[in-house]
Amino acid sequence: MRVIAGVAGGIRLCVPEADVRPTMDRVKAAIFSSLGERVLGARVLDLFAGTGALGIEALSRGAASAMFIEDNRNAVRAIEQNFIRTKLRGRVRAQEVFAFLEAVVPNERFDVIFADPPYEQTKTGGFFTRLLLQNAKLPRLLARSGTFVLEKRPAEELPEIGAWQIARAKKYGATEVLFLQREQTQAGLGEE
Repeated sequence: MRVIAGVAGGIRLCVPEADVRPTMDRVKAAIFSSLGERVLGARVLDLFAGTGALGIEALSRGAASAMFIEDNRNAVRAIEQNFIRTKLRGRVRAQEVFAFLEAVVPNERFDVIFADPPYEQTKTGGFFTRLLLQNAKLPRLLARSGTFVLEKRPAEELPEIGAWQIARAKKYGATEVLFLQREQTQAGLGEE
């Protein structure tokens, strides 16, 4: 796995020996091709960051900042090692994603949010895709014209997603990528 383009293009990333399923380079290239210029100057949030590949790719391509949320200690160390390799910087929070969402500062907004959760069920038996799409705080973290990029299994059925509009969905083998935007009725909540 490597950084595909930008100032750190071509640099190989450290992958932890842990239960991490990094986004394939082919899928990552397609995601960033779809995002295009929206990455330039963007504030990025990388949920279930794993190796940090998505957030680091965004930084390499000109994002202004990136925050990485990951609860696996080996993965956090890999992200920090990848900062050294790429000479890029971001904020890393060693925290479970839903705990982060519960405690998040309500006025912080991100232009691009990535989520590449585990495909299996959570410890309590729920599916990550459902929990993310039905989380009340996540839409409030996305800037008015921002994009939420969610990876999931193609066979996984989508729950009711009232706070979100699917702008685009594309399948790449064992991965489906959803590009979501805030539902218009959600866009004005808590913003000037």
